[in-house]
Amino acid sequence: MKKLLFFLALSGFILSCSTNRAISSRSAGRTASSISTQDGSSFENAVFIEQKTEKAGVDAEYEWLRNHYPGYKLIQQSLTNKNKKPYDLLEIETTAGLRKSVYFDISGFFGKF
Repeated sequence: MKKLLFFLALSGFILSCSTNRAISSRSAGRTASSISTQDGSSFENAVFIEQKTEKAGVDAEYEWLRNHYPGYKLIQQSLTNKNKKPYDLLEIETTAGLRKSVYFDISGFFGKF
């Protein structure tokens, strides 16, 4: 009975900590040191987008950019692949005038309408 109560309490805690955010720093296959660096700075540090459709996925990419680079300007967006996995590469300019390349792992939603 104690185990059941503990499990229910733990499940409730986990559910209360979750959000409807569509963005994840997916940890599968990543080392502990790279998990915290999902900043979109490279293929290896690409921001994983957890969505089921392309529209929702692209919307989540732009939400991530607004949250991390408020006031950014989009220069260009392109689709690329690495190791047979699709990525969106967005070139932006920050409000400080810096140009950045931001990588998004879109394997979760690419090609799904």
